[in-house]
Amino acid sequence: MSNDTAANVLVLHTVHQVRQWREQQRVEGKTVGFVATMGALHEGHLSLIQAAAAQCSSVIVSIFVNPTQFAPHEDLDKYPRTLSDDIRKLPGGTVVFAPSVAEMYPRKQAFVEVLGLSEMLEGVTRPHFFRGVATVVSRLFNIVEPNYAFFGQKDIQQCCVLRALVEDMHFNLKMVVVPTERYEDGLALSSRNVYLTAEQRARAPAFYRGLCRAQQLFESGVVDRKALTDAVKDEAAKGDLDLEYVCLSNPNDLKEVDVVDSQGAILSGAWRMGTTRLIDNILIGFEF
Repeated sequence: MSNDTAANVLVLHTVHQVRQWREQQRVEGKTVGFVATMGALHEGHLSLIQAAAAQCSSVIVSIFVNPTQFAPHEDLDKYPRTLSDDIRKLPGGTVVFAPSVAEMYPRKQAFVEVLGLSEMLEGVTRPHFFRGVATVVSRLFNIVEPNYAFFGQKDIQQCCVLRALVEDMHFNLKMVVVPTERYEDGLALSSRNVYLTAEQRARAPAFYRGLCRAQQLFESGVVDRKALTDAVKDEAAKGDLDLEYVCLSNPNDLKEVDVVDSQGAILSGAWRMGTTRLIDNILIGFEF
């Protein structure tokens, strides 16, 4: 356990330390808000922490690069690990849980999987990913026992998977989904943006421009999948983006839909810029 005096941030490293802290919050009648991160904090993460602080008495942030959500060919080794810098970015009074891999996975034998939702969209190209996310978030929920857990809309499929996880596993907490933080040109904040060259960074907002064009079409009465996804593809082509997919999905089961009905839809996609893979989405006709 350590205390960063510059930021007045309490840093916990073990499950035992977190449970001692959580029991004290319970004794004092405080509500606990939780934000799960892998570090390399940016304004998107800080907006989640701000939302948690506005709603809860105490805020705890996990900083843990979770190995089980990376495939062998992905960027686990080069994923930024910047704990000291991350702590300096946090508001005073925030609590950090920064465990080791051994602390989080003492036996490496128990895993959690949300079937169906995990195989859609991102799960097609990253079949391992949501198993790792569901597993680590389940462990974190059990350790922290938050009243509220805050997640960003940018990772919309993750939000859908975790919503199902919370419901099916009867976690005693409320999930809060916070709108995506963006740069002025529309690009969603992401820890992976640091990998972009200046030239790639200049082209990257084309995808969001396509999403905005599709939103405008929907607001004018267009509900057809092809028209909406083509709007995204057309703008992406102008930015010479290497698209992986653009999909219009039902917000409950993530299956592709032909039209936006009364349930609304998620318009999402992924693209590559060199070795960097980015994702983005908007919600059409509904709020999470």
